[in-house]
Amino acid sequence: MLISSTWQIIPDETVTLPRSYSLALGKELHQRMGLSLGTEKIPSTTFAGLLGRHDGAGDFVSLSPEETYQFSLCGLSEQSGKAIASLDLGEKLSFLGGTFRVCDRIDEKTSYEELYTTLVANDPEPVREFSLQFLTPTAFASRKLDLPLPIPASMFQSWLNRWNHFAPVYLGSDELIGYLSNSVALKKHNIITRPYQLPRGYAIGFVGDVTLHTLTRTDSLLANVAHLLVQYSRFSGTGMKTRLGMGKVCLSADRS
Repeated sequence: MLISSTWQIIPDETVTLPRSYSLALGKELHQRMGLSLGTEKIPSTTFAGLLGRHDGAGDFVSLSPEETYQFSLCGLSEQSGKAIASLDLGEKLSFLGGTFRVCDRIDEKTSYEELYTTLVANDPEPVREFSLQFLTPTAFASRKLDLPLPIPASMFQSWLNRWNHFAPVYLGSDELIGYLSNSVALKKHNIITRPYQLPRGYAIGFVGDVTLHTLTRTDSLLANVAHLLVQYSRFSGTGMKTRLGMGKVCLSADRS
């Protein structure tokens, strides 16, 4: 089971929160679902929020009752998917002293089998270009340094590791990454880097728009596997600390 759930919320009044509010919200939601946070080597949930306009000063940010904010949870395993699907926040959500009215919830559900069958096994006409929008800071762990750049090999490695860990269909290992690295290129980007508050310190990640494209000589099966992993990123997130709010991705309309 794969699920992506997005909630829209509005504060009852102007709320001032520490910049680490996303960590507190993520912890609160995991506790409500009865899921552990930080004990899995490859996290079975991804989280992002709160997304929306806010004013910042020093270590705090202010959220306005005139704005609508959103956060999302994605489940990559049967257990986490069921927990997210059954999560009922009611009409009000309170954390860190702020109270928010829950306005809407949107669920997208699919399965590993459905994604694989539709995008690979049915041998569709390959999609050659992928437009991704990185909504929260995204980075890749590289030895002792974090790499805040949209390198195709790093993105595909991130998605493949999660797919192989949770999916019933094994796609391949480092050899597949080698093929993808030689076949999918970064066409253009419009990104900036931003700090992201973590429990201890912060990480630097990139946000913005990234377009990938497969080279014309690329085998159709490989192009379809690339498309599968790009579509999977909507659920899995990208890079490091996805359970803490980093690496949230959405896709623009695919163009062939």
